[in-house]
Amino acid sequence: MTGKERILKTLRFEEPDRPPHFEIMFELEREAFDLRFPDRNAWAGCNRAEKERMIGQCLEIYARIVERYRWDALAVFWPWSDPDGVRAAKAAFGDSILIGGIVGDTVCSIENIVDWTEFAVQLTERPAEIHEINRRKTANARAKFAELADAGADFIHVVNDVAFNGGPFVSPTQFREFIVPYLTEQMACIRDLGAIPFLHSDGDLTPVLADWMATGAACFQSVDPMAGMDIAVVKRRCRGKMALMGNVQCSLLQDGPKEAIRDSVLYCLENASPGGGYIFSTSNTIFPGMPLENYEYMLSVYRAWCESKGKA
Repeated sequence: MTGKERILKTLRFEEPDRPPHFEIMFELEREAFDLRFPDRNAWAGCNRAEKERMIGQCLEIYARIVERYRWDALAVFWPWSDPDGVRAAKAAFGDSILIGGIVGDTVCSIENIVDWTEFAVQLTERPAEIHEINRRKTANARAKFAELADAGADFIHVVNDVAFNGGPFVSPTQFREFIVPYLTEQMACIRDLGAIPFLHSDGDLTPVLADWMATGAACFQSVDPMAGMDIAVVKRRCRGKMALMGNVQCSLLQDGPKEAIRDSVLYCLENASPGGGYIFSTSNTIFPGMPLENYEYMLSVYRAWCESKGKA
């Protein structure tokens, strides 16, 4: 079974030969391969030849990641939201793995609010302004979705942090008014373009989980355990409606100990993988500063579990 087939099967809520695995980003390329992705600021203003050289640099690292860690998919994170990167990845990997792109800042969210006092005033006194901002963001997002789909993206990962550890960043009622309609339009747009919509947010989305499912996302990535999201509970609520990706606790991968990493891995696999609908991964990304040995230990536990279940 190819990685692409494995992902597609689990998204249909069928059990593949093993739970699929990949990460949205992997930024330990120096530690793993003694290579470096281009500086993230180098893409702006580069000429065509420079861009092609840097995409080639990225693809060399992507190929090593996919081979060493047996990833079943790749969300092209450098260059960010760029159809040229997706096109190059499709040419390199073909249909062996699922290939996607990432688009952020598609609705008002935690990471793009500069003045929280002004945002609060807009919410309560000038709501039309929030709607206008989100309409503009959605139009920009739709244009990016179309470019990525035209480049061959199998999936598009939409990233907006709309919850804190204590719950959604606005009230559930405001969430339904200001966030859900725009994300729903965006998920439908991605499907209409022939791609699979993935949706990300950190934080605790439990109070609005039904609304989150109603957006039409095929897969919810993060399922943040540090915010109290119990993947066993979330899986019961989402089964057959929205697949899940993540929940292996990133803070444990940062700080250990290994026994706690093992417990987090096994909890996710035992509670989320039965019946399909689960992609094994961390609750965020493989970020700079995370000890590489902890990610590799996480994978060793995962592979041992797969072997014990006859899913190697």
